[in-house]
Amino acid sequence: MKDTPSFLVMIIWSFTEMERQSIYHLDERTGSGFVSQDLYLHGYFSASIKLPADYTAGVVVAFYMSNGDIFEKNHDEIDFEFLGNIRGKDWRIQTNIYGNGSTSVGREERYSLWFDPSEDFHQYSILWTDSQIIFYVDNIPIREVKRTESMGGDFPSKPMSLYATIWDGSGWATNGGKYRVNYKYAPYVTEFSDLVLHGCSVDPIEQFPKCDNTESSEAIPTGVTPARRIKMESFRAKFMTYSYCYDQVRYKVPPSECVINPKEADRLKSYDPVTFGGGRRHHGKRHHRSRAGQVEAISI
Repeated sequence: MKDTPSFLVMIIWSFTEMERQSIYHLDERTGSGFVSQDLYLHGYFSASIKLPADYTAGVVVAFYMSNGDIFEKNHDEIDFEFLGNIRGKDWRIQTNIYGNGSTSVGREERYSLWFDPSEDFHQYSILWTDSQIIFYVDNIPIREVKRTESMGGDFPSKPMSLYATIWDGSGWATNGGKYRVNYKYAPYVTEFSDLVLHGCSVDPIEQFPKCDNTESSEAIPTGVTPARRIKMESFRAKFMTYSYCYDQVRYKVPPSECVINPKEADRLKSYDPVTFGGGRRHHGKRHHRSRAGQVEAISI
């Protein structure tokens, strides 16, 4: 988090404490957030989040899993990142994964939303198993990452803690750093409620799983059903604005785990022919970073 002048205050919460509504803020001196008391190896992790309103350029709200404090050089990470914007422009949402310190291979996808996330609470969820990662918004799957043999250790596979933060990402978050946080609008306030940590906790010393063998709740998804897959495809067709798999500026050959969808390729190419169509134009260096050291209605 070297981009921010703000000191980040992290609070360790127990599960019972995290069930209540919590408020975190960013101002010129302080960012804030929480981290779970336990480490988890796989599970379902969810929160209802309400984002700051008005001018939010440069502001980053993150809901993610990481073990960067334990594995500094080969950490894993699964991210929801909410990227603020100038007045009149919508929040963007970004998902990303790292495995075994694979930060040089950005696996970002970015989307717009069919609602204003600053007006009310909406649910954002991560399902992480040994073979797949699924991101959900209001119980609608928006991205599925399947583990492949070619990914090797790039698939997150070590125990991680759950984090949430609000911080200053002025150096990269809005138009590559063109628009920075304006503290005239501070404090920037984000609210979390209805947190769910349904996972296999792990002893941090012995790395031994302490799994709850009780039956899973029907509210906890185990994958993407055919009906939900239709909703996922509808969301991606309408709201996905960036996927690393189609970025021909960064990757002349898509990373090995990518499954190219011709419809997605054609839509993104029409959206940005330079990035997704192989056109020629000078681009500044795309920002890669890790936290290890630091609209229309939709019928889906």
